[in-house]
Amino acid sequence: MTGTSSPADPITDPGIQPDLLAIDLRTAVMRTSRRLRIEATGDVITPGQYTVLAHLNTASQTLRELADREHVQAPSMTRIVNALTEQRFVSRQAHPADGRQVQISITQAGKEVLAEARSQRTAWLAQRVAGLSEEDRLTLSRAARIMQEMSAK
Repeated sequence: MTGTSSPADPITDPGIQPDLLAIDLRTAVMRTSRRLRIEATGDVITPGQYTVLAHLNTASQTLRELADREHVQAPSMTRIVNALTEQRFVSRQAHPADGRQVQISITQAGKEVLAEARSQRTAWLAQRVAGLSEEDRLTLSRAARIMQEMSAK
């Protein structure tokens, strides 16, 4: 672990400080997220393209909506969408309510490449989890539930 603090051991340290735990959790989540992004995109799509496809998998969006969700400038999102369009993973159509805007939708090929990338991510993580002890897997299972509940609030 990087930094001045070491992870607290909940078994031997009942007084875990919330701010220190938050640092450890943030670091672990960010590193794991970064690694998952890298592991499953490969040669077909980039991590940024994966994220756009994931957003479009729930609903069509405009370039502006996608750029806002990803916190990037419109020209950056245009480049991502252009690349996805060339690969036939997304399609463009006139916005139904405002013909001046373009609506971006995921195609069947986009859904398939997204599903494959998700499967690769799950397989990578499952391989790592399989190498853990039963006790550690139970701990991670509980932590996953807690984090899902925390992020739902």
